Amino acid sequence: MSVPTTRELRRRPVVIVHTGDGKGKTTAAVGMALRAWAQGWDVGVYQFVKSAKWRTGEQDAFASLPERGGLTWEKMGCGWSWSRAHDTDDAAELAREGWRRVRDGLAQQRHGFWLLDEFTYPMARGWIDTAEVVDTLAGRPGTQHVVITGRRCPAEIVDAADLVTEMTLVKHPFQQGQRGQAGIEW
Repeated sequence: MSVPTTRELRRRPVVIVHTGDGKGKTTAAVGMALRAWAQGWDVGVYQFVKSAKWRTGEQDAFASLPERGGLTWEKMGCGWSWSRAHDTDDAAELAREGWRRVRDGLAQQRHGFWLLDEFTYPMARGWIDTAEVVDTLAGRPGTQHVVITGRRCPAEIVDAADLVTEMTLVKHPFQQGQRGQAGIEW
């Protein structure tokens, strides 16, 4: 068996997970997406929770960049989050349809960098089969990088990932009753 070259190692596709109860999972992943875009990679951001009605600072920041293509940004949720207040059949079906589109896109090598934002929630809720996700990620062709964000990442995804960061909550203004703020939470 030959030893991979430095170039081959640098092109090896990775699966990255940002999980945990602390803030910064999506923000860190969007920072990686920005770096990938700056390298000329085609970037796909697929948000599994955020409603298409919601405006986020991250998407607005990307929209303000010079137009050169290479960016797909889709919000595929209906606004639910880690709260079960929005558990509906619609949310489950939206998540399944979003995963089908991502799975097909991975097979087609549509992007070099994929951000599956808050993708842990539909897996943790059983709406998307975690074993299928692991198999799909393991069998993806080419050099596609995938970042998955969200709390309570299934152990099978953590085990399959190449890089896992757990964001730990130490202190947050919410604990003192402060409401979310533009520029901080979104």
